[in-house]
Amino acid sequence: MEHFVWNANPILLELGPIQLYWYGLLFIGSFLVGMEILKWIYKKENRDTEILESLFVYVLVGAVVGARLVHCFFYEPSFFLENPLKIVAVWEGGLASHGGVIGVLTAVWLFAKNNNESYIWLLSRLTIPASLSAMAIRIGNFMNSEIVGTPTQMPWAIIFQRLDNIPRHPAQLYESVTYLFIFILLFIVYKKVTPTFATKVLPALWFLTIFTARFFIEFVKTRQAHYSSDLPLSTGQMLSLPFIILGLSWLIWAVISEKKASKE
Repeated sequence: MEHFVWNANPILLELGPIQLYWYGLLFIGSFLVGMEILKWIYKKENRDTEILESLFVYVLVGAVVGARLVHCFFYEPSFFLENPLKIVAVWEGGLASHGGVIGVLTAVWLFAKNNNESYIWLLSRLTIPASLSAMAIRIGNFMNSEIVGTPTQMPWAIIFQRLDNIPRHPAQLYESVTYLFIFILLFIVYKKVTPTFATKVLPALWFLTIFTARFFIEFVKTRQAHYSSDLPLSTGQMLSLPFIILGLSWLIWAVISEKKASKE
């Protein structure tokens, strides 16, 4: 069986010593598009959009710092404990999405506190562009031929020639397409329900859908942690479980709370 061969150059543009990677373009670009979506939401709900430039900085820094720290201490702890100065070498690669989420949650809390915004209101609206960013980042991983799937002979398998000549699950594309559907789902829910219920339910749906998808896709993804474990679950799956539990608990609370509010 012939399989699609992927051998894209991860570098989009080279200007002397400066290299622009597809991953970086998609990462930053998705944040910029996300801010435009958030600006639309702010205008729709009659809120001041001037603070969004500051929010962009908070979210970007939180995402990078959180993603880097979790990658260092959950995926390659031995190496980074022996080489602590390498922790700041973000340009060498190594960002964990779970850490990015934790970093953004922290950054948004700080932003809300410093700008007298409702943390839950802001967090709920951010879930929509966050899903789009997650989609774009996985496309970036695909361009880098990284975070590949396990070997398979399925007809849609892809040979990542920069790694080897083995047909593999395109795990990055599985995640990317899933996150696109989650983005559409959250956007529809936001448009259909009341603003009050949107504040309650959007974070619940985001945590539950994103990390449930991540949990199951991990079964066809090569393990990312640079250490062995006797556990049947990967590091990515173990990190996903608390978010799944959080999302399910939050969803139950949101539905019950909304029913009580409607009766009153």
